[in-house]
Amino acid sequence: MFERRHQPIIPRKVFLRRQLYFTLVAAVILLGSLLLGIVGYHFLEGMSWIDALLNAAMILGGMGPINPMSTTAGKIFASIYALYSGVIFLVVAGVLFAPVFHRILHHFHLEQGGKDQAG
Repeated sequence: MFERRHQPIIPRKVFLRRQLYFTLVAAVILLGSLLLGIVGYHFLEGMSWIDALLNAAMILGGMGPINPMSTTAGKIFASIYALYSGVIFLVVAGVLFAPVFHRILHHFHLEQGGKDQAG
């Protein structure tokens, strides 16, 4: 997916296309995670769809739940979903920034040339 150290840096247009692809992957991960939260809150806690959406979005965004949980299943789900959401935040950040970091690091490798080769 990414060019090797000895290959030239890809043109800006190709890089932007790559960044768009990774942004779409991150969006799919976020939407899937949001859907998981909505369904869990709706069926395990008995919330309306809009309240389930609000709670799932707030947890996924790192803000915390809006409605208190009243069932044991809902409390367990909310605990697991909160931990899952913390990991998803890191995954999405990694997916979004991977092409940017790669481009920066690749630029430094090209500037270095063969200087790091032990001879």
